[in-house]
Amino acid sequence: MAPLASPEAPAVQHTSPQAPAVQPASRHAHVAQPVSPQAPAVQHTSPQVHAAQPVFTTAPQAAPRPKAVSPKSAAASEPSWGQSKRPPRAARGRSRDEVGWVKAHGGSGATSLVEAFGGVDVGARWPDPARGEPRRVVLVGRTNARGLRSVSQALGALKEGNAPQGLELLGVVLVADAPGRLPLGLLRRIRVLRSVARVHRLPWIPAWRAGGRPKSIPRQLATLARLVGGEPYGEGAAS
Repeated sequence: MAPLASPEAPAVQHTSPQAPAVQPASRHAHVAQPVSPQAPAVQHTSPQVHAAQPVFTTAPQAAPRPKAVSPKSAAASEPSWGQSKRPPRAARGRSRDEVGWVKAHGGSGATSLVEAFGGVDVGARWPDPARGEPRRVVLVGRTNARGLRSVSQALGALKEGNAPQGLELLGVVLVADAPGRLPLGLLRRIRVLRSVARVHRLPWIPAWRAGGRPKSIPRQLATLARLVGGEPYGEGAAS
């Protein structure tokens, strides 16, 4: 039989006071505790170490590109109809009462009309009677879209006062740009021109294309002769 323990000798627990018991972490316990707002975190930076400042380099300036000119500003810088950058030469005739043929655009047919009726080929501008140029003028243009648009611009310049004083517009002569009838859209534009000026239409004359004279005088030329006060080709058309 084992000897009985003496009541005077209690059991001694060998626990070290320096090693407290570690409680096992619970699965539901939060490992990280929230930082108190009153205790800001301290940055451990050495006073001898300074943070490197970023260095900014400026790229070399490129040559400035030319600014694009908008259509509106380009239109504002360009001269209006009949105004050229160079002063035009004076178109003087034998008298101030001679008819001045004004071209609404290049290839209008004004040269053929000068050869047929005489007068002064003024060019694509309104003449200035103060300079001795004709005061009685006829505006000439083709019946295509470009010609009618140029005629409208020239009449607009005259109406807005962008023309010399003392001019007398006898009428507008529209020379056919091709044989045959005109499209409905062009006829409508001619109708608008008739509301602001006297319009005379001339048919397609094949002889003018070759720089010659027609064998017979169209009645439209006879009507225009009464307007300008002359006869076509003086004694009539060449045979």
